[in-house]
Amino acid sequence: MRATTAVSGGSATHNETALLALRADFPIFSRKIYDHPLVYLDSANTSQKPRQVVDAMMQFTYTHNANIARAMHTLGVEATAAYEEARAKIARFIGAEHAAEVVFTKNASESLNLAAYTLGATLKPGDEVVISVMEHHSNIVPWQLACQRSGAKLRWFDITTDGRLDIDKARSVNLINERTKVVSLAWVSNTLGTLNPIAALAAWAHQYGAVMVADGAQGVPQLPTDVNVLGVDMLAFTGHKMLGPTGIGVLWGRSSLLETLPPFLGGGEMIEVVRMESSSYAPPPHRFEAGTPPIVQAYGLGVAVDYLNSVGMENIARHEHAITAYALEQLRTVAGVNVIPPTTSDSRGTAVSFTLAGVHPHDLMQLLDGRGIAVRGGHHCARPLHERLGIQASTRLSSYLYTTTDEIDELVAGVVFARDFFAGKVR
Repeated sequence: MRATTAVSGGSATHNETALLALRADFPIFSRKIYDHPLVYLDSANTSQKPRQVVDAMMQFTYTHNANIARAMHTLGVEATAAYEEARAKIARFIGAEHAAEVVFTKNASESLNLAAYTLGATLKPGDEVVISVMEHHSNIVPWQLACQRSGAKLRWFDITTDGRLDIDKARSVNLINERTKVVSLAWVSNTLGTLNPIAALAAWAHQYGAVMVADGAQGVPQLPTDVNVLGVDMLAFTGHKMLGPTGIGVLWGRSSLLETLPPFLGGGEMIEVVRMESSSYAPPPHRFEAGTPPIVQAYGLGVAVDYLNSVGMENIARHEHAITAYALEQLRTVAGVNVIPPTTSDSRGTAVSFTLAGVHPHDLMQLLDGRGIAVRGGHHCARPLHERLGIQASTRLSSYLYTTTDEIDELVAGVVFARDFFAGKVR
């Protein structure tokens, strides 16, 4: 068996034994797909869940199920305490100063929509919003809608040939200027894997008094996160990419900013006083959490954060860097494979997108699935980026803390087989 780069809970030790012990926490890896052991390389889409998270959510449902805030009986008090403790855990996880800066949503897309809707209420004709061509649709469409409603103008960063934001070009055209009110960028690209210099870009935005929003859906699960180091004003991320359940997202915002923003949705719990003539609203974060929230999911995300902390985010980041470097190295050995830049492991996340000459990504994805290998084929909710690259679609692999080099080897062997199969060399 090839030497496997691995993480070890809470320490800097990297060895195969530690990784196998960690993988034992994920029951799904005992599955076979078409009689092949599951090779899961689609964690940028959604991560797998350890039994600790699943079991804790089941136990919570069995023993503490109640609505929060409104119910003053024992179960309601217990559920409310668990929900707010999850908020506090997540605040600590990202270096937030106050738990009240953490708003629960149902996913990163809703978090970005919340940011765009509320910040959009402050926009007017002549104002500008800046994004980039590498953004996920969730960080494009909400800002398009905000600009359409307000009359503001949407502008964007281009990319360089090596898959980085073209900052020199942006400066030459004064992309961020006195008309800029919002800059919203991915911390880590979900398609290119590019790690953007968010702190420097936030400093640039703040020179002109603009609000800096970061899409952290691909960054928070992989990297130690401190919102103060990032320098952003808002950070969006989601639970299901960081070992947590689906149906739970987070929008962190600076208290001084959240307090100035209007509600996103109306209903129960986001109000202070309701009268027929008008209403007043609760302070953040509850102002932005109308109705019954995802209680069990928030609790589950708190447990997932406990798990990530037990492994150590620094260890996870080192493991991810090593696995990504190995994947890039191995893919470069396959004739016909074109890795979409950046092609080095420096300043990047784990998403690696590539094309295989003569094979459509959907066909490659299906053939790999027949060998038990899960990857994603398509435009990865980044169609403008693919158009900018001059391609219709790509195949994407993405690893996480449980990924082994053996799994990368299985993928590479599958790609070689697919190339030869579609060329008629094997049957």
